Amino acid sequence: MAESLIITGTSKQEKYESLLPQIKALVEGESDYIANISNIMSALKFGMNWFWVGVYFVKDLSPALSKGEGEIKKELVLGPFQGPIACTRIAFGKGVCGTSWKEKKTIIVEDVELFPGHIACSSLSKSEIVVPAFDKKGNVTLVLDVDSEHLATYDETDKHYLEQIVRIIEQL
Repeated sequence: MAESLIITGTSKQEKYESLLPQIKALVEGESDYIANISNIMSALKFGMNWFWVGVYFVKDLSPALSKGEGEIKKELVLGPFQGPIACTRIAFGKGVCGTSWKEKKTIIVEDVELFPGHIACSSLSKSEIVVPAFDKKGNVTLVLDVDSEHLATYDETDKHYLEQIVRIIEQL
């Protein structure tokens, strides 16, 4: 893969259609999961010029945080990302990421200030889209989180293409 992305087109759709084959080429032949996700996050950040893009993995709650509860609980834990410092852990059903995990669906938020329970990792974030990834049993394994410093940045076009990118991640 070339050292830098070549993004052509001016519309959002054209940019995604230029980016998708490059993302596929980035991960082709590479077996390391974290390296692949890291490169995908960088490709998205710089290819689409977003404020923040990253993944949160569904993981067992740290024993130190579980306070001896009998049932193993899960939480979202920060994975590879590009952008300012982010929240490290997010509870099930909390914020946009936790809600996407709970509802097992993509969530588009035009104005994060209007989303009940929004977790403000950065006060500069104004809009957001979160896309869940699934294992073969239909369990959410991670969420792709994308933030913009502008209101109403994301729409059905983003949903369509980001869900395709998440399908690539699911195959890693």
